[in-house]
Amino acid sequence: MAYKITSACVSCGSCASVCPAGAISQGDTSYVIDADACLSCGSCCDTCPNGAIVPAE
Repeated sequence: MAYKITSACVSCGSCASVCPAGAISQGDTSYVIDADACLSCGSCCDTCPNGAIVPAE
């Protein structure tokens, strides 16, 4: 299951630096996850200081 970044994102970039697949990039207003590239490892979710990353449904 891929993850998604919610509106709680403050664009700190901590998630992008830990993503082993490079699936996270800076979007227009916050970071975004490429669901097709996401490995569903949860590294980004564990790293986010704001809890802005949740499993996509």
